[in-house]
Amino acid sequence: MEKKERKPVYYSEYLQLEKLLNAQQPESTKEGIRADDEMLFIIIHQSYELWFKQIIHELGIVRSIFKQPNIHNNTPDIYNSVHRLKRICAILEVAVQQMGILETMTPLDFLDFRDLLRPASGFQSIQFKIIEASLGLNYEQRHGKAYYLYQLTPADMERVKQAEHEKSLLVLINHWLERMPFIKDEAYWQGNDNSFWKQYRIAYAGSLSETEQPNLVAFENIFIEDAKYPAYRSFSADASRNALFIMLYRDHPLLQLPYELLNILLEIDELLSMWRHRHIHMVQRTIGKRVGTGGSSGAEYLRGAADSHYIFKELAELTSFLLPRHLLPQLPEKLVKDLSYQK
Repeated sequence: MEKKERKPVYYSEYLQLEKLLNAQQPESTKEGIRADDEMLFIIIHQSYELWFKQIIHELGIVRSIFKQPNIHNNTPDIYNSVHRLKRICAILEVAVQQMGILETMTPLDFLDFRDLLRPASGFQSIQFKIIEASLGLNYEQRHGKAYYLYQLTPADMERVKQAEHEKSLLVLINHWLERMPFIKDEAYWQGNDNSFWKQYRIAYAGSLSETEQPNLVAFENIFIEDAKYPAYRSFSADASRNALFIMLYRDHPLLQLPYELLNILLEIDELLSMWRHRHIHMVQRTIGKRVGTGGSSGAEYLRGAADSHYIFKELAELTSFLLPRHLLPQLPEKLVKDLSYQK
């Protein structure tokens, strides 16, 4: 087959540099005011939005993988998901570090043009709201709901609501965890005097100190007593059990990638928290106790969001129920074999 002739690709045209490099239009220039650092302010925030676009792209691929009815162990899907979530972590690390460049702008430098920005605010970043919704932050969990859709255009409001309407990564991961057969498949546990969780409860109870006894009640409510499973939890009882099982027996070959995936979700939460707290300190240093340009309470609002916007906190809480390897219940031989690469 003859190769199709293609028009040569030119670097600046491919990257659309004419559009990109002319997309910085300082308000101070329009007003005839000298504000040398507004260019930096614009470029930093445009860079953030480009990285947010890439994060949304990666999340879209990962979510499409987990929307499948089944994900077979012999496909590259889980590896691909882990790879792309790691890329999101790398981007978030850059986002945190990039705050240091913005911090080279002093409070007086910012005041030169700050009032010209009203009511524009980083709070109006549609893409960041879409990232949060795509990961699994529900509207009811949001801090400062009154500001959530504040001063957005109708089109942007619709984009955010559409993102909230779609199944988030948290929901999809929950369904994926629920489908894992290891604990519920009775074929593995026939002949055992007790179910896995009853065995585990005995070992876990014996590991607790006197002051840690409330942990045993929490353990029973989550892993033993279905009727007492906390209604507020985003992950179901089956998903929570399977997630803890993965954490406990991660050394088995078939559980290594699932464990890595769960661990990366926690890392994303951690990096988002680091970004928010870095933002808080930068805002405090730059505007003190003044309100934000978008009308929020500034650093106070940011602190509230940072403290409450943990998306995968229920996975992090499962570490309270871990046991050292030498205390773990021994798995049935058939299950051990199915968790390995043996045939």
